[in-house]
Amino acid sequence: MYVLVVNAGSSSLKVRLLDPDDDVVAHLDLDDWAGGQTDELTEFVGGLDHVDAVGHRIVHGGAEFTGPVVLDGDVRDRIAALSELAPLHQPRGVAGIDAVSEVLDVPVVACFDTAFHHDLPAAAATYALPRDWNRRWGLRRYGFHGLSHAYIARRAAAMLHRDELRVVSCHLGAGASLAAAAAGRSVDTTMGFTPLAGLVMATRSGTIDPGLLLWLLRHAGLDVDELGDTLEHRSGLAGLTGGSGDVRELVGSHDPDHSLALDVYLHRLRREIAGMAAAMDGLDALVFTGGVGEHQPSVRDAAAAGLGFLGVRVDRAANETADGDTNITATGAATTTLVITAREDAEIARQVRQAIQSG
Repeated sequence: MYVLVVNAGSSSLKVRLLDPDDDVVAHLDLDDWAGGQTDELTEFVGGLDHVDAVGHRIVHGGAEFTGPVVLDGDVRDRIAALSELAPLHQPRGVAGIDAVSEVLDVPVVACFDTAFHHDLPAAAATYALPRDWNRRWGLRRYGFHGLSHAYIARRAAAMLHRDELRVVSCHLGAGASLAAAAAGRSVDTTMGFTPLAGLVMATRSGTIDPGLLLWLLRHAGLDVDELGDTLEHRSGLAGLTGGSGDVRELVGSHDPDHSLALDVYLHRLRREIAGMAAAMDGLDALVFTGGVGEHQPSVRDAAAAGLGFLGVRVDRAANETADGDTNITATGAATTTLVITAREDAEIARQVRQAIQSG
């Protein structure tokens, strides 16, 4: 089955046509895709010779969508209704659905980033808020990047030839999150009700004391819209540096603001990795993926340097030259450290085939 994978991010669009072996046979990348300009997308899709099915990455499935689902008009509208939970991503995902559906008449499947984390243990998923709030509004930790974390859990198990594996996967890009997966199932993650929680990101703050946010609203003269925009677009590394949210520009910089931003980023990363390991009572494999995770050896080295108590040590030479799926574990280390290429497209294609065959 040839599967067209449409991955709409907060500002970019990645489209891949995968053959039955999950090799990419055609691709399109749009870096500044707001969801409204669809000419390049529809032209690309219209020029493809062989598409059997389409899979769309949808960031938020809410409490309703807990696995891949074959799309129809009703499902499309229910997905769109969740836009308030992921305002940067959900509308663009729906725009991708609409654009491709105008060109192709084949089965279409929605695959959700939140689905991998749907069965989080109650202790990990529940907020300590009034129980009637949680029940009335579906307040819980949903988690995100689930398509990437699911792929990493399966790929790490295959590389190490072990099914009962405790994996912490580090999806590090402009958006970033960790997941703790035990025997292929998510047991904890760093993002929460929205993708704002957890690690420090390119422009997103990560976890912030809610009392600080209340103080800003009550005493600093900020309104809700300004606060929300700042937390999403003008915080994180970009906020700390006064401009750059790109890790590549911070590594090796002598600018004190850049150095502090990178230190804050790494401190949070190490702290949260340790927390994920605690959720599984140990760690067998630490995996780096995503744009930063795959291409910044100094970030991997600095993270590992603070995790020796978990048995993590990397081989400096292997770390520096890692390309593709690579074992960078130092000789004698108790915990395996891997670099694995992000393949959300392969995970989406797998779920598409599963949904169509089971339906």
